[in-house]
Amino acid sequence: MLVLLQNLDLDMLLLLLVSMKILVLSLKSRHTFAYGSPDIIPIFCSALPHSTWNSYPHEYEDFATDASFLDEWSFDQFESLLNRSHEDPKLKELLHQDKLVVFLHLLGCDSNGHAHRPYSSIYLNNVKVVDKIAERVYHLLEDYYRDNRTSYIFTADHGMSDKGSHGDGHPTNTDTPLVAWGAGIKYPKPASGNSHSDSVTTFVDKHSHDMPTPYDWGLRRVERVDVNQADIAPLMSTLLGLPCPVNSVGNLPLGYMKLNEAEEVEAVLANTKQILNQLLRKSYIKSSNSLFFKPFKPLVHHSSSLSQIDELISAKSYEAAMKLAVDLRNLSLEGLHYFQTYDWLMLMTVITLGYTGWMIVLALHVLQCYSSLSGDLSKKEHLSVQKKDSGKVYISGCLLMVILSVLNLVEHSPPLYHAYIGMTVFLWTQIFSEYRLIRGLWRYLRERRADYFIKLLFAAAVAVVIVELLVHSFTERKLYTWFFLIAGVVASILLHSSIPWRSGIPVFVCLSCWFLSVFTLMPAEIPDNNNLVVISGAIIIVISLAAKWLDTHAEGNKFWQSITFHESRTSMCSMLYCIQIFLVGVSSVMVFLSTKHRTQNQELHSSHQFINWLVAGSSMVLPLFSANGILSRLSSIFLGFAPPFLLLSIGYEAVFYSALAVVLMAWILFENASHHSSKVKDSSVSEKNTEEHITIGSDERYLQLSDVRIPLIFMVLFNVAFFGTGNFASIASFEISSVYRFITIFSPFLMAALLIFKLFIPFMLVICAFSAITKLVRVPRLGCYFLVILFSDIMTIHFFFLVKNTGSWMEIGNSISHFGIVSAQVVFVLLLFALTNLYTRSIRVKPLSTSPSLKTL
Repeated sequence: MLVLLQNLDLDMLLLLLVSMKILVLSLKSRHTFAYGSPDIIPIFCSALPHSTWNSYPHEYEDFATDASFLDEWSFDQFESLLNRSHEDPKLKELLHQDKLVVFLHLLGCDSNGHAHRPYSSIYLNNVKVVDKIAERVYHLLEDYYRDNRTSYIFTADHGMSDKGSHGDGHPTNTDTPLVAWGAGIKYPKPASGNSHSDSVTTFVDKHSHDMPTPYDWGLRRVERVDVNQADIAPLMSTLLGLPCPVNSVGNLPLGYMKLNEAEEVEAVLANTKQILNQLLRKSYIKSSNSLFFKPFKPLVHHSSSLSQIDELISAKSYEAAMKLAVDLRNLSLEGLHYFQTYDWLMLMTVITLGYTGWMIVLALHVLQCYSSLSGDLSKKEHLSVQKKDSGKVYISGCLLMVILSVLNLVEHSPPLYHAYIGMTVFLWTQIFSEYRLIRGLWRYLRERRADYFIKLLFAAAVAVVIVELLVHSFTERKLYTWFFLIAGVVASILLHSSIPWRSGIPVFVCLSCWFLSVFTLMPAEIPDNNNLVVISGAIIIVISLAAKWLDTHAEGNKFWQSITFHESRTSMCSMLYCIQIFLVGVSSVMVFLSTKHRTQNQELHSSHQFINWLVAGSSMVLPLFSANGILSRLSSIFLGFAPPFLLLSIGYEAVFYSALAVVLMAWILFENASHHSSKVKDSSVSEKNTEEHITIGSDERYLQLSDVRIPLIFMVLFNVAFFGTGNFASIASFEISSVYRFITIFSPFLMAALLIFKLFIPFMLVICAFSAITKLVRVPRLGCYFLVILFSDIMTIHFFFLVKNTGSWMEIGNSISHFGIVSAQVVFVLLLFALTNLYTRSIRVKPLSTSPSLKTL
């Protein structure tokens, strides 16, 4: 019988990896007994007829309490099972069968580590509880069976950082214990020159595991055997005498097995055949469907290798047989990787062409619909309105798509392959159908003067630098610090040419950028600082009071009049403002009271929970009824989202909220000043040449080359909202304690929703400011959004080539999450645009006496 004591976490990716190993063993075992969490145990056992299991209620998983009693509950259930067997002959007969699996899910350390941190007294006490349970389980089973045929494995699926998080590649998170004893387990060896040995050739994460065994464990004289976590599956299978899980890629760790030389070879050979069969199955599926199949050449003659191993075993040449079996196993693992990446080159090519085509289509669409280029080309007869030949292009594209679809059907390609190839062909068909526009654009560029190309190259260089900065900022947050330090100086210098220093605006823009630059130097794991969150509430109130004063007293100033314009002022707006200030104050007080009560009493008071939900929900509705001036509405939005953000904050991110809002205000002032100076220049230009002034409509003008700065600045600020208070690309950056003022009983979906909502609040501020700026400078918001998509796709294709499928879990996961984040950014922005439109659609700017007319460069 195998007893598995495992301290599992509820992280979904790791849960699936661990569950597959245990579930396959459960399927092949004679019977499985499992006790523990209602989120884990049913996954393993609910569909197994030969299982006995039970789980505690969801309400027990309360992060405000000491969760060590959950471990006691699991042990009590198992102890009760054995006690009942003395009165139930059928149960006793079942418990004396072979191939049994006992799974005790001990969640306490994980829950207490997240909630109270690993060095808290609650967590350290829970470690003692688990240690005692392991001892009690051992003595309980030994006294029950008295046959010395039970194997024990004590392990965990991950470690934990000092902050109570996990998921990154730090050794405290990736190094886990593996203690095995009992039947079939080798006795420990005395330590030799090295404190430990590695039972495998290389580790999955490609780094050495040289963390010394803690001295106070008293195990310095015992040799430690390090293995990959995937190796535990074949270890458990071999101990039970069961085949290895069909999709296992683990190597049997012989350092744990008490086997003679012949048994060792047989066990390794069984492990090798299991991995080899995976390879052969993948090879068969691919060869039966591929028109041009390329086999994995090193294993074309695998049958002869197996026969040679069998001959060596028959001749009792166990050492040579072991070497051949290990070599064949390593080749099989290489072959699995070969077939897993068999279509890599084709997919990379198709997806790259697809992204490139999509970016070209976007660029052509923006040039046609949101710039004056198409009008200029028509005037100069570079673009003909007749497109008789475009039908031939579409027919050719359809024929190519049909041919490629038939090839995919013959090869039984997955549906996604059809989607990738079909979309790529469609996009490039669209591009070739616009060949007249492309030809006209080429002729148009050839006729331009040298100064035009200098401006074009300068704008392209700035865009490339910013996009590359954003790409590298995913791994190095400090780049934002340098960016905002430089941006503050450059922006103030540019403003000085159009605004006098005495206005204070250039200095404000510089200082606000420098203030925000501090946050990307702070640790990604946010330290708890309840007092700082309370102080942040006062900072928010001070900022809103300053904005209110400017909105009231600066309307006559020529540099402020565009953003302080109001169609009407009502007493209700002043009352609404006071209510919002009051709600921010209440949320600050509730931050202090809720945290203090939960810490002292280990529970979330129901009245505190109700007030927190009420304040957070009602505050977000109030901005809809605020005044419709730019400064008034944005200040109201800032106040409206402050209460929920404060209630979800645990440290310096609460101050970041104010810093981000101040920088957004500086961005608006910068664009307002640039717009004011451009109106002065355009008024003189309009007197000389009115024919060159082109607008889309009465409220919007065509995009200029200089307007590229708006989507670029938006992307920087949008990404700062991601990384300003931590590294979103690392799972370890999610701090579950952020939701404890709303809920403490474990509810993964609600907790995840609250965490995501917290991330979205800064995005809402950025997009609201972006929408206000497009109205202020009268550029088409949709056109700017298409430019955001274009730059995001450049980042996406960059991250696409950085995706890894080897290395540590952190390296692989982060490379995939970087690509996924940037890909999803386009969708997020679109959804948030629709949501923020509720708040920004009624914003009004001061009407111009004469419509500005700006020529596209």
